[in-house]
Amino acid sequence: MGNSKSGAVSKEILEDLKLNTKFSETEIVQWYDNFKKQCPTGRITKEEFQAIYSKFFPESDANTYAQHVFRSFDTNDDGTLDFKEYIIALHMTSTGKTIRKLEWAFSLFDVDKNGYITKSEVSEICMAIFKLIPSDEQECLPEDENTVEKRADKLWKFFNKGENERVAEGEFIQGVMDNEEALRLIQYQPSK
Repeated sequence: MGNSKSGAVSKEILEDLKLNTKFSETEIVQWYDNFKKQCPTGRITKEEFQAIYSKFFPESDANTYAQHVFRSFDTNDDGTLDFKEYIIALHMTSTGKTIRKLEWAFSLFDVDKNGYITKSEVSEICMAIFKLIPSDEQECLPEDENTVEKRADKLWKFFNKGENERVAEGEFIQGVMDNEEALRLIQYQPSK
């Protein structure tokens, strides 16, 4: 009875991930097998996550952004991601629905996890995003977003808030959904 396959993903987690992501059962099982090979403890540390994330941005400094991504998905604040948190992170950052992605983006920008975003938090995440952009691409950015400060100012203006005001989650989602340029500013898509 108690001899379930210790190397297999539990049915409960498998069903939950099938419901909450676009990944198939086969994909989830493959992800799990790879996860267990990379992380035999069943948990991934912030440093391991940063190393994996950096491979996606070989021309950039992805560490700061990876730290913020990690923080936003470490839902139980234990300093590690388990398989479920890891797969949800992958799903949200790659194939999630727009509203869910924006909910995640809000949690990314809400650095102190107080339920609001301030201009300084926007600046902090813009700095991390800016580090993802290779220097040759930074040189091609529009004049009004070619520095961290300009990018943060431009994004902040979309929320119609003063310097010392704050933005709630609903305002953030609506502000980004109402403006494609804001959506572009909260992320970095490598040119391929």
